[in-house]
This record gives sequence, C-alpha cells and structure tokens, in this order.
Amino acid sequence: MSTDAHADHHAEPGHPHGSLRSYMTGFALSVILTAIPFWLVMSGLIESKQLTAFAVVASAVAQIIVHMIYFLHMNGRSEGGWTMMALVFTIIVVVIALAGSLWVMYHLNTNMMPSVHDMRQMP
Repeated sequence: MSTDAHADHHAEPGHPHGSLRSYMTGFALSVILTAIPFWLVMSGLIESKQLTAFAVVASAVAQIIVHMIYFLHMNGRSEGGWTMMALVFTIIVVVIALAGSLWVMYHLNTNMMPSVHDMRQMP
C-alpha cells in the first residue's frame, strides 16, 4: 500500500483517528481515573464502605466513557450512527441480563433458604 493510499484510507469519513494530543489526553484521564479509586480504597479516606464503592463504580463508568471517546473514537457520527446504536443495544441487553440475574438470585435466596425460626423446629 502506497503512502498516498494509506493517507486516503485514514481520511475516509466514518474512520476518525485521533491525534497524539487526544491519545495523551485519554491516557492521562485513564491514569487519573485509576489512581483516584486506588487512593480512596488504600487510604481509607471515606469511612463508609458503600460510599467508597459508589466512588469506585463512578470512576469506572467515567473511565469507560473516556476509553470509548478517546481510544475507540465513538461518537454519533462514526459509521453513520450505527456504532452508537450498537452500543445502546449492548447496554440495554447487559442491564436486562444483570437485573434479571439479580432478581432471580434474590428470590431464590428468599424462597429457598430456611429462616432461623424454621431451623429451630427441625428434628
């Protein structure tokens, strides 16, 4: 492939490529979004475990968004919007699968596990 053909391939609409600056910005944000939860957990700065877990999950979600924008170059224009449509569909399927799994596990635990009161009446 000649250099001109290579340059033309990268200039096609729907195939956005980032600059060194955008990759470095994404890398810096990724490092920061990794270091903050690590520091929160290791330092014990927040006494509430639930609040710490929420901060870690929020940082993870932010990092997913950073990766999708800076490294995967996902936006509403790439590939005529089909990339974003596929992402939305994937998120919906994952949420349904997770919610259904949690619902089933909760009800199995509630309905199948004997209570302490029932255990005392066993022979």
